[in-house]
Amino acid sequence: MRYRNDPEGTRLPIKLDTTTNGEFAPIPLAPVHHRARRLALDSATTNARRLNLTRRSFLVSACGAATALLAMNAAYATGGRRGGYYDLPAAAALDMQVARSELDRGEFVFDVQGHFVSPTGAWTRTLPPGAEPLKSFTDLRGCASASAPGLGYLQCLGADAFIKDVFLDSDTDLVVLSFVPSTRKGEPLTIEEAAATAKIVERMEGTHRMLLHGRVNPNQEGDLDGMDELAARYPIAAWKTYTQWGPDGKGFFLDDDAGIAMIEKARKLGIRKVAVHKGLPFGPESYAHSTCVDIGRVAKRYPDVSFLVYHAGFVPGKPEAPYDPRRSEGIDALITSLRDNGVRPGANVYAELGSTWRFLMRDPDSAAHALGKLFKYVGEDNVLWGTDSIWYGSPQDQIQAFRVFQISDALAEKYGYPKITPALRAKVFGRNALRVYSIPEDVLKKHLVADSVAGERLAYRERADPSFVTYGPKTRREFLNLKAWGG
Repeated sequence: MRYRNDPEGTRLPIKLDTTTNGEFAPIPLAPVHHRARRLALDSATTNARRLNLTRRSFLVSACGAATALLAMNAAYATGGRRGGYYDLPAAAALDMQVARSELDRGEFVFDVQGHFVSPTGAWTRTLPPGAEPLKSFTDLRGCASASAPGLGYLQCLGADAFIKDVFLDSDTDLVVLSFVPSTRKGEPLTIEEAAATAKIVERMEGTHRMLLHGRVNPNQEGDLDGMDELAARYPIAAWKTYTQWGPDGKGFFLDDDAGIAMIEKARKLGIRKVAVHKGLPFGPESYAHSTCVDIGRVAKRYPDVSFLVYHAGFVPGKPEAPYDPRRSEGIDALITSLRDNGVRPGANVYAELGSTWRFLMRDPDSAAHALGKLFKYVGEDNVLWGTDSIWYGSPQDQIQAFRVFQISDALAEKYGYPKITPALRAKVFGRNALRVYSIPEDVLKKHLVADSVAGERLAYRERADPSFVTYGPKTRREFLNLKAWGG
């Protein structure tokens, strides 16, 4: 179970590593994270022997995941961090029944941010000579096409890998396929090509497990007109935009001329949901456009439009703390924008957790503040589950970690954060998104319980073989390699 760029030499079921989604440079692990990994690996070896299992068999079990999370608790407690923690009994590391009762619960999971690679898309023909985005993952999966010449290795990140990682190796029930920012000629790492979309829909047998975003950046020629074509040809569930991005390096605000034109077109087309990337800044260029300063303004102006703030404004590498109105970035900037414009919790602004929760998993105090603030100021009904998979491989570890994450009593009492109850978890995992994306009731009661994916998942779980791999860049060199296509 070894893979490249894993200094410890073993994959853990809770993936504590430096992988990013390619939109921000990898951030090295701190000493506390290395301590957590060592504790997890040592405990896994000991516990596997006690249960008379191979370490591989132990790690793919619920006890393996529990062992990793308990090791993280121990490491963070040593460092004086107890604002947030993984609420697991010690027995879960050795008792399969206890571990499963905690980590294999049956919540409905609706992931509103998924991605996969189109291995033969037009974007591959615009790559500069020598560019090999996501090349390093071939060392992880070792699939048959990894030895193919040129970009053949990208086949391993196509529709089949997405289906296995998301629908078989995780408890995800529904997913929204989203997009990355790009020029119209070379859309990289996206699913807009009709052939890729059709392949997945065919595999799903038309059972509505997958929704589609329509990518639009109104600050580049053709995108506003393209909204009409997307709405006519595809069942677009929401529009996805990136305010920091632009073909000339300059972004836009949702309430400038370009942003308003996009929102008005969305209203005209009757698809009144705008998913906007905020936070996870691409770099210093046009940085102001990555903040949430404009969210409250447009939410107040357009109460009939739902604004889905993807990543919730979170800035990796900058710890979240109690709300501070003087902070002009991160989740605090989102909260300030809402408060300044009188947008109350539970209104038409939603905070999405893709990449945000994945990064916060390794910083439980920041996680407690981030989630607590979102629940308090954006609303318990307005936080959406997303994972940014498959850049992080299967999202099952993100699901398991959130199932048992808790805000400490002291932090909750001091700052007015709600405790994370089973009812609140269920809202975040999917109930909130059901309302936003207007999923018909028959999809839940009829299709999901009887489609081919349900049957395949049941059969697969009898011989489950998760790989615990991640696909996004793990080092700065890999990050720059991914960016070499010029998007």
